[in-house]
Amino acid sequence: MVIKVFVATSSGSIAIRKKQQEVVGFLEANKIDFKEFDIAGDEGNRRWMRENVPGEKKPQNGIPLPPQIFNEEQYCGDFDSFFSAKEENIIYSFLGLAPPPGSKVTKSPEEASSLPNGDVAGETQSNTEGTEKAEESGQHEAQKEGKEDASDLTRSPEKNTEEITAEGAEGEADEAEADEAEAAEAEAEEAEAEAEKGEEAGPGEEEGEEEEDS
Repeated sequence: MVIKVFVATSSGSIAIRKKQQEVVGFLEANKIDFKEFDIAGDEGNRRWMRENVPGEKKPQNGIPLPPQIFNEEQYCGDFDSFFSAKEENIIYSFLGLAPPPGSKVTKSPEEASSLPNGDVAGETQSNTEGTEKAEESGQHEAQKEGKEDASDLTRSPEKNTEEITAEGAEGEADEAEADEAEAAEAEAEEAEAEAEKGEEAGPGEEEGEEEEDS
């Protein structure tokens, strides 16, 4: 397979000449076989190039400008497409060529993102990361709940002890009040008994005094 580069050697545009030189220089530096076709001095080359550039790749006026690159009859692209492929290190894929042995070639975004099972690498990685985050979140929540339960268990004995102590204190206070009430009642009963004895003794003493006077 031969790479065809359509150029205009007598173009009056400096920009076009620079683009043509860059494409040709790159192919020569990388020892990629190619052949130049001048459209300025050959009407057949100009017509063939214009007819074989896809319609969507042509400018609004319908006349594509050089350089235009083909692999035999297959259209590769214009200078902008060539430059992008070179920057992304997918120039061999752009040209439809197999990379030389031992060369480090980055696959095109479509090829790089596709996995053997048909999945997309970015989506698979995103799904994996989402699953890992969900698992980590679940573990954190479980650990948090476990800590709260342990905290409640730790507080429970202390709380029970405080409740028992409070109940004991209330019981002792009630018993003390009951003892005081009983003591007060006993004292009142004794006072009443003494008063009654005093009243009984009073009339007897008065009678004795009257007998002595008589």
